[in-house]
Amino acid sequence: MPKLIADSEGRLQLPFSFLERRQMPAGAEYWLDERDGDLILHPRKPDVRKLYIEPTTGCNLHCVTCIRNVWEDEEAQMSMQTFERILEGIDHLPELKRVVFTGFGEPLTHKNIFDMIEEIRRRGIAVTVGTNGLLLNEDKARMLVEAGVDRLVVSVDGVKPETYSSVRGAMLAQVLENIRRVNRIKSELSTVIPALGIEFVALKSNVEELPHLAGLASHLNAARILVTNVLPYTEEMREEVLYGYGPQAPLKGGSWPVRVSGWVMWGTLDMPRMHWGAERRCRFVYDRATVVGWDGGVSPCYAFSHNYHYYAVDGLRKKVTRYLLGNVNETPLEEIWMSEEYVRFRSEVMGFHFPSCPDCDLRETCDLRQRNEGCWGWNPSCADCLWAQDIVRCP
Repeated sequence: MPKLIADSEGRLQLPFSFLERRQMPAGAEYWLDERDGDLILHPRKPDVRKLYIEPTTGCNLHCVTCIRNVWEDEEAQMSMQTFERILEGIDHLPELKRVVFTGFGEPLTHKNIFDMIEEIRRRGIAVTVGTNGLLLNEDKARMLVEAGVDRLVVSVDGVKPETYSSVRGAMLAQVLENIRRVNRIKSELSTVIPALGIEFVALKSNVEELPHLAGLASHLNAARILVTNVLPYTEEMREEVLYGYGPQAPLKGGSWPVRVSGWVMWGTLDMPRMHWGAERRCRFVYDRATVVGWDGGVSPCYAFSHNYHYYAVDGLRKKVTRYLLGNVNETPLEEIWMSEEYVRFRSEVMGFHFPSCPDCDLRETCDLRQRNEGCWGWNPSCADCLWAQDIVRCP
């Protein structure tokens, strides 16, 4: 696919007689593609809006729901040299609005996490931190608030202590104490940020507690609850799945008051879809988001950021291989984003040119599907993606 550049008069010369001249913005660059007999121009722009950074693949917990139970990747921390390469790329991404420090590890276990946050905030970019909340002692909680983190998302997978412990193997009381500590420090410093969000992974064993989560959110002054279904990596978690291929009853939650600077507003409850069949839409692509792993590898989404296996909506065990578009230690981040492969991938996902594998009569015997490949369209395949169905969600 050739790269094309509009001339100073906004004219674009194409090697096709019927498209000899088209008016384009002067100096604009495009990748030229052909699909089903149509010519498509893909703008080559550094228009990333949201950047996920995975500071570490290590964690202080061993949750039963976690990908780390089955993945093939090592536990390691991002070097500051790699983070510097990310910063160099950020300086060439004029539309970047938010950096999210999270991933499949606990960000607060990284010894330089607050240095990383400070560098992002120094550039005037909003920061979200996703955490299990267990490491928010006095010093870290204060640094988090003083650094200007504007969103803090804490995973709370149970309202009852025994339920939380069965999922995360830790004490819920410690997490709640740490959240209250953050709220106290916010009050001391007369600031309303970070706004608190709660992430809840819905399971058969904890779903009865979901209606009570609003009460807990009100008590903690949380502004948002993000409910997601579990992505089953193990047979044990497959038995905990609530959603299905056919129609399922929606999950029920509640609303709660949030007090912000003397005002009272209502908290937001985001619920997942409960069955297959929605129009498929990738939030990562629509949000212009990208993911940089601990080693600098750039993936288009969480689903392709590690090597692992999981069970699809119909129970098929699938193998997923990490999909990298480049590495910031070798190629600038903005160039990776604008590369031919990445631009074409986003175009394919935007139109979702993938088969609907769960609807195929050959789905039970398809070895392509087991390797997460498709019989047509782009590979690796997004055909079974539960994120695109809004069944599995992330901050």
